[in-house]
Amino acid sequence: VLFRSRLLATSHAQSCLSSSMRLLFILFILSCHLTAQEAANFTIKPVTIWSDGTRMAGDLYLPNDLKPDEKRATILFCAGTGGVKKGNGGLYGRRFAKEGFIVLAFDYRGWGESDCKLMMTEPMPKPDDNGEITVKARPIRWQMDFADQTHDIRCAISFLSGEPNVDPARIGLFGTSYGGGLVTWVAANDPRVKCVVSQVPGLGGGRPPAALKHAADLAIKQARGETEPVPVETGKLGGKMASYAQMRANPAKGIGYNAIEAASKITAPMLITVAEKEELMSNDENGKKVFELVQKTGTPCEYHVLPGIGHYGVYKGPGFAEASRLAVDWFRRHLGS
Repeated sequence: VLFRSRLLATSHAQSCLSSSMRLLFILFILSCHLTAQEAANFTIKPVTIWSDGTRMAGDLYLPNDLKPDEKRATILFCAGTGGVKKGNGGLYGRRFAKEGFIVLAFDYRGWGESDCKLMMTEPMPKPDDNGEITVKARPIRWQMDFADQTHDIRCAISFLSGEPNVDPARIGLFGTSYGGGLVTWVAANDPRVKCVVSQVPGLGGGRPPAALKHAADLAIKQARGETEPVPVETGKLGGKMASYAQMRANPAKGIGYNAIEAASKITAPMLITVAEKEELMSNDENGKKVFELVQKTGTPCEYHVLPGIGHYGVYKGPGFAEASRLAVDWFRRHLGS
């Protein structure tokens, strides 16, 4: 009886193993099929973009039906806090590329795979005969830096304008979360932007006077060398952000940056999408306020509330499906296909 029980148990285990193997095989085939489908729609080309002497890493999504001399409408993806080109950049890059757009997703300087600025820890030596120096330095990474990152976006626009299949007259920006504020500012200040989508945007609306004073006081101390010029540790002014362990918040870098005020200069058609259950900011003080400012100028502008989701719902499930559908429709309408 014991032998028979062991035999039955072994038989059952083999059956389960066999079923698991069949399931894994089916999933593998489906994965290969989906990968082949993606490959049939577009290819991803790694590119290097230069921003003020620093290399940025980018992924250029090229639809496979591009003709050699064809010029195509293009979307530049701009990430939110801690976002990278292989994360949400890849999510939306694939979505837009499947619709026939050329797409560029990239990492800001000091984020993801991009190089960064360096802070020398000792006085800079004199250059040698080749104009080169060797220094000991600290890398400046994962900072939210409005001035630098708006410049990074503009350099990415310049890069795209030189791509053989990109129509420079049909470049649109897509920014999500923190990136939604960055693209709002860039759209207001760069005439090359022909269309913009700002999704669950963080625009700095509702910032109390105490926050502005804190930023100004921090800027003074950083400029005078009285505190850490690049916040790197929890507990110091600035320091780590609780929700993003790798990020560094440096309020001093945001003095004078106001995406909401800039919005009144936007002339490119603008779509703003917000989450009904937004938990990180006030929609009325951010996205809706920008919508009202742009509306007053007569620039085409729409404001959509995505029902039933919070801030991060735009990256998954029904929220992603609806957010991306609205964005695709907006780009088609104002950039063509």
